Amino acid sequence: MSTSTLHLTPIPGGADAPAEGVPARVPPHNYEAEQALLGAILVNNRAYEKVSEYLLAEHFAHPAHASIYRACGRLLEAGHMVTPVTLKTYLERDAAVSEVGGMEYLTTLVNSVVTIINAGDYGRQIYDLYLRRQLIDLGEDLVNNAYTVDFDSSARDHIESAEQQLYDLATTGDMDQGFQQFSDALAGAIEMAQNAHRRAGTLAGVTTGLIDMDRKLGGLHPSDLLILAGRPSMGKTSLATNIAFNAAKAYKETIDDNGIRKVEEGARVAFFSLEMSAEQLASRILAEQAEISSHKLRTGDLDDADFQRMIQVSQELQNLPLYIDDTPALTVSALRTRCRRLARQNGGQGLGLIIIDYLQLLSGGGGKSSENRVQEVSAITRGLKALAKEMDVPVMALSQLSRAVEQRDDKKPQLADLRESGSIEQDADVVMFVYREEYYLARAEPGRKPEEDEARFGERYTQWQERLEKATNVGEVIIGKQRHGPIGSVRLFFDSQYTKFGNLVNADQYADDDE
Repeated sequence: MSTSTLHLTPIPGGADAPAEGVPARVPPHNYEAEQALLGAILVNNRAYEKVSEYLLAEHFAHPAHASIYRACGRLLEAGHMVTPVTLKTYLERDAAVSEVGGMEYLTTLVNSVVTIINAGDYGRQIYDLYLRRQLIDLGEDLVNNAYTVDFDSSARDHIESAEQQLYDLATTGDMDQGFQQFSDALAGAIEMAQNAHRRAGTLAGVTTGLIDMDRKLGGLHPSDLLILAGRPSMGKTSLATNIAFNAAKAYKETIDDNGIRKVEEGARVAFFSLEMSAEQLASRILAEQAEISSHKLRTGDLDDADFQRMIQVSQELQNLPLYIDDTPALTVSALRTRCRRLARQNGGQGLGLIIIDYLQLLSGGGGKSSENRVQEVSAITRGLKALAKEMDVPVMALSQLSRAVEQRDDKKPQLADLRESGSIEQDADVVMFVYREEYYLARAEPGRKPEEDEARFGERYTQWQERLEKATNVGEVIIGKQRHGPIGSVRLFFDSQYTKFGNLVNADQYADDDE
């Protein structure tokens, strides 16, 4: 790397000026590459297309070059030609450009161009050197922050912040992004279909362990954001823990001839429990699988048979690839960092499903967006969708519903009931609602009206009993939105004693919509 002084005036007090008594250590830069790229753009404007997708003005080391590149970009994006003449209006009052010779410097850039063929190489080197300077700054900040001890941030907070900054640095302006051949995308689609075919034609994604739900959804698809919503006591968390357990229990991987691990079935699951502690969530899963009342488990009211069954089930759950994070008020940024960290384990196959309980307990990370809850929830859902695409795994987020449900005669939830933000519906690939008619019927036992005779009251009471009996131990998952398939309803068995969902052995499982 060389530093060119051709027609450039050193920046007073800049990075090139070492402190007194300290050996000069100049941040990496290459003014000659910057000059060559700018000259190539001025000679042939199409050279800008080779670098504009990832190279920004702030990536240039010299402020004059940044100003020139920025002006070139604005003119070209407006459909104008870029020449020293057209740039004059925009740069003649720019202090940084004036320091290096003003408009005469632009002419010098044009005259010094030998070829424009290497414009892409110049751009990549400029960007690489920018990343190196940013790494230096990040390292200095990390050291300075580590020296500062305060009550508002822990060492782990600094680590997560540094990881996030490193990731942002690695992905912003990624030169590998952009168009891909349709044949490449087609190969991925064929592989997905092959996986579904191997699984008896039912699944293209992660299993939920619930046969009818899997048939309706085709499994939980990679890169999808799924919203599981419901009113309190409907069983959102129970269904989510059942899905997490079933996916983790079904986890199976193989190692190909090249020694690469490949997931055949199920998933390693990251469960973010923002409402319950890890111990409470583990107790719930233990109670569900051992079929012991959660209350008896908490109070220790267990007979010998219950205790032996609990020990046996706990041993079976020991090696379950299910990871729980119960950090409260977690930000999407911190959540993303922890998911990436987990994904790096097990040969890069450390994560296959993310579940968040629940969306409204996530923090937007502060800033102005926190002043408006609707904007904050919108930022959270966008962040979760971006996480699903980045990690290429399904992300399921639980969500509360508004109280409007309780004010209607028909208590079945609708998309309009999603609480706090329409962006939840907009960003989600799948929106599902948990609904149990039994919950509402049990609290609506009819009483006899003063003007009502015994026979009429008896008829109404019998009808209520019949409806309650039919709804007992039945849960319903209403699919209100699905990008990949039909909407409609799936009926499930619900054991209220153990808060456990299972397959409902019954005919006519579905209530499909034509949409």
